Amino acid sequence: MTPGEPSRWVREGERTLVSTRVLDLKSEHYRHPVRGTQKDFVVIHAPDWVNVVAVTPDMRIILVRQFRFGSSALSLEIPGGVIEKGEDPVAAGIRELSEETGYGGGKVRLLGSVFPNPAIQDNRCHFVLVQGAVPTSPINWDDDEEIQVSTVPVSEALALARSGGITHSLSVAALMFYEGAAGV
Repeated sequence: MTPGEPSRWVREGERTLVSTRVLDLKSEHYRHPVRGTQKDFVVIHAPDWVNVVAVTPDMRIILVRQFRFGSSALSLEIPGGVIEKGEDPVAAGIRELSEETGYGGGKVRLLGSVFPNPAIQDNRCHFVLVQGAVPTSPINWDDDEEIQVSTVPVSEALALARSGGITHSLSVAALMFYEGAAGV
């Protein structure tokens, strides 16, 4: 027997368990429309994020190395951050690239979007491509940021994503979107 399409559970309510500066943890009550099963599920509500694949005119990708509190380790990744309420993902990508690296300019477009972890999160991460990125402004880090900026050839950045040299999953995904779009 081949199962049909899964049912879409019906959300019947929610309550906030914890509210923080960066996310809300909610308990959401769902009911299965056929079986009638009812359960509460924990969902992380967070703003959307943006990650930027920035390529310089000489075909180098801009990378940042910074301390990440979740892993308690330094992380090599592409620039990115939180999209402000009402902000367009492409505009957020341009802003984050400038703030973290001082780079800007060039041709900019949305590469794609993913759900970081749809099992427990409701936000999306948008991938922005900046082609022809050049230094344009002073770096403007947040109070909790300390970032080392570097550039590496496109082939090296993609190799780092494939080999585990870049372990931030959203950076890896963005680089794979870029690889597919660029045909490299």
